[in-house]
Amino acid sequence: HVQLVESGGGSVQPGGSLRLSCAASGYTYNRNCMAWFRQAPGKEREGVASIGNGGTTRYADSVKGRITISKGNALNTLYLQMNSLKPEDTAMYYCAAVFGVYGCSSDWALLSKYPYWGQGTQVTVS
Repeated sequence: HVQLVESGGGSVQPGGSLRLSCAASGYTYNRNCMAWFRQAPGKEREGVASIGNGGTTRYADSVKGRITISKGNALNTLYLQMNSLKPEDTAMYYCAAVFGVYGCSSDWALLSKYPYWGQGTQVTVS
């Protein structure tokens, strides 16, 4: 079965950078939509960024210009490069994936779209 494992979280000062990774294993398709979500204490989980199998990316307005989503050469690794981090970026960050679809669409930030989730990695900016 599909497994998603995040890594790379940690504590950083405001203005700092972190790079999150998500390794996908199991039964995966080349056709997919993969995304990063985050959930701060007391808040709902929200979409951060998505990337389709064709490489098209989408971002939440709150992170545009500071955060970049990408895939590794092996296509089963997802990255989130976060720069100019702010205290409001503090959250648990989750990798999510849906396979067998032709990339992401305008509803990429809907949680129900993704059947596969990682366990999360904590990012703290203070």
